[in-house]
Amino acid sequence: MTVTLADITSLAKRRGFLFPGSDIYGGLANTWDYGPLGAELKRKIKDLWWKFFITDREDMVGLDSSVILHSKVWEASGHVASFADAMVDCKTCHSRTRADHLIEDSLKIKVEGKSLTELTQIIKDNKIKCPTCGGKDLTDARSFNLLFPVHLGILAETADLAYLRGETAQGIFINFKNITDSTRLKLPFGVGQMGKSFRNEITKGQSIFRTVEFEQGEIEYFFNPETENWEKLFDQWLNAMKGFVTHALGIQEKNLRVREHDDQERSFYSKKTVDLEYNYPFGFKELWGLAYRTDYDLNQHIKHSSKDLSYTDPFTLKKFVPHVIEPAVGIDRLVLMILCDAYHFDDSNHRIVLKLAPSLAPYTLAVFPLLRNNEELVGKAKEIFDTLKKSYRTAWDDRGNIGKRYFYQDEMGTPFCVTVDHQTLEDSTVTVRDRDTTSQERVSIDKLASYIASHL
Repeated sequence: MTVTLADITSLAKRRGFLFPGSDIYGGLANTWDYGPLGAELKRKIKDLWWKFFITDREDMVGLDSSVILHSKVWEASGHVASFADAMVDCKTCHSRTRADHLIEDSLKIKVEGKSLTELTQIIKDNKIKCPTCGGKDLTDARSFNLLFPVHLGILAETADLAYLRGETAQGIFINFKNITDSTRLKLPFGVGQMGKSFRNEITKGQSIFRTVEFEQGEIEYFFNPETENWEKLFDQWLNAMKGFVTHALGIQEKNLRVREHDDQERSFYSKKTVDLEYNYPFGFKELWGLAYRTDYDLNQHIKHSSKDLSYTDPFTLKKFVPHVIEPAVGIDRLVLMILCDAYHFDDSNHRIVLKLAPSLAPYTLAVFPLLRNNEELVGKAKEIFDTLKKSYRTAWDDRGNIGKRYFYQDEMGTPFCVTVDHQTLEDSTVTVRDRDTTSQERVSIDKLASYIASHL
């Protein structure tokens, strides 16, 4: 059975992973809310990322910079001048579409790096129509800036212009001196940050893959280009990215690939850029980017702020501007990847099962009394529930027949279900059901915690 994005989004809404933003008011395009299970899944992913890349490494520290940044930060970084998408408008229905997406969907070719003139000519030469109404009368491609402006102040005429950050990276660069002055870090070292970014872009309706508000996990790894081999560092970070996805998150390697940007696609300040891509239901798309940004960003902020952001080698006392390698991942894309990778339809049992790694499952186990109107069964089940919840995130469910409860937990991704039945009252054993195999085993209550631990 081929899994579609519609299958994923249907399950995600039905079981409380994802809800469309502002849903009761008709929705707000390109926005999503994380429900109870989605919030838990996302938190676990973020915790794993932080542990894997920050706390478990001696050469890494964390940062949490402001979402609202001075307008000059974005002028220096180049975002005000060039952080834009090429858009075309339909003169018939007045819908707006990204020019590159329009061409790629119609002609199945990549056009990243093409100029506005080139994009316009491709659309005209191929007589590409509006994807909304089929109209033929489209405007020329125009540049549309993606930053969200914010006016700080009570009176509009005196308010200061700022922007919601379009990426978390700039918060790291402008704090480089603060970090080196306040820590005892020596090059090479990295600074990691996780948080919300905002881009006012039009998307294809691919769930949380691309949204106007999204969460990033970005690292800037600073080093001396004269003493460090950048290609070796680059490969080390690429291997770390792949290791996190396959080992920490349990994703199948066959669904991953690495694609290098060509000269047209690669940003002008980057010496090398690769994408780690995942095979989503809509094809291989970027999950994680890795770029060698050289010393571009720090030099831009030195130029625009007139502040010294250089580094002094403690041994040679030589001052220089460090170079940087940047691994940047979309947390929401990690969530979508995990939901896609874990989704399975079990033909033999006619059920949907979310085969999440136990470390990611919102609930590790669920406890059921066989009958909700039997005080002895409910009481014993509550005892077990109260004990297990001290060690594991544990769900309680006493509604409906036992089969429906099992299938409900399967769709939530819960690895184990513990059922308290009449035999429990006789011999102090419970039934433990495995999510993936549906096999059941009688386990003594006093050995239940160790049984769960040994099977995680």
